[in-house]
Amino acid sequence: MRAKRFVPNPHTAADNTFQSDAPAGQSADITSAMALAEMDAVAQALRDAGVTVHVFDDQDHTRPDSVFPNNWLSTHAGGNIAVYPMYASNRRHERRSDVLEMLKSTYRVQTIVDYSGLEPDGIFLEGTGAMVLDHMSRVAYTAISHRADTHVLERFCTDFGYEPMAFDAVDSAGVPVYHTNVMACIGTEVALIALDMIPDEVRRAGVRERLTVNGRKIVELTEEQIREFAGNAVELCGRTPDGKRNYIMAMSSRARSSLRPEQVAVIEESCTIVAIDIPTIELAGGSVRCMIAGVHLDPRREGAIMPTPAVAAIDEDPRTADGRDVAGDS
Repeated sequence: MRAKRFVPNPHTAADNTFQSDAPAGQSADITSAMALAEMDAVAQALRDAGVTVHVFDDQDHTRPDSVFPNNWLSTHAGGNIAVYPMYASNRRHERRSDVLEMLKSTYRVQTIVDYSGLEPDGIFLEGTGAMVLDHMSRVAYTAISHRADTHVLERFCTDFGYEPMAFDAVDSAGVPVYHTNVMACIGTEVALIALDMIPDEVRRAGVRERLTVNGRKIVELTEEQIREFAGNAVELCGRTPDGKRNYIMAMSSRARSSLRPEQVAVIEESCTIVAIDIPTIELAGGSVRCMIAGVHLDPRREGAIMPTPAVAAIDEDPRTADGRDVAGDS
């Protein structure tokens, strides 16, 4: 999302310990201009690596975090899309129908499941910020917080075919990790994760075992590296000029600089690291992974006629209700 007005969101600062203020004396206009240049640099770096990138402009000055679309939207194989309930009230209007319309017109979309109706009940699950999804083994790793309710997590896993794996995760001061994707990144053959931030030894061992059961290697990150956004990376698949698959690990330059040589070597056994300098955007408490809502949908054939996606609107507390209200076609 190419946000024309970017500032660290005051509504999220209370529980996002990764968030910082802009430098003293720096105007909001300058901060926004610097962030916009960084957004463009990320998009260009991904395109240069052969990744297809869809960029949307956001002129709305009341959406300071719209650069992080992965919190309200995720797409899934089989033509499925999820829309999520957001914790901060000033983030809820980041959800955009034009983004969904683009996905429906460009890709094969069968179903859109909308969980945002849970917001009035104080129930939240902030997309692939709250969950880090293992697309190979179909596991949803989730650090429990008020941004990641376990009941709606279970409902998501039922709807989309994932196994929930929830755990407590805290920093050295005992503060809960606000989003799972700042402490973990799961790729096809490698995972970056701060296992030591999971205080329960049994649960920590369970997460380790589940991540490695199919031979995936783990790069164990320290809390200090997490503070440098080393966990907020994402594996993407691009194409080389001759059409071959090109797996990359996208992260910030700050994150890349925090990694030790042996950690880089493990990552680069299966991915090419693409690092982009985004210090202004990182003031908001998120990094490269937060900026990307991955597309896991099949493209539509030109001229093909697709059925209108069904929309399931979830507006009942999952702790007390089992059904869902089907709102009809979109």
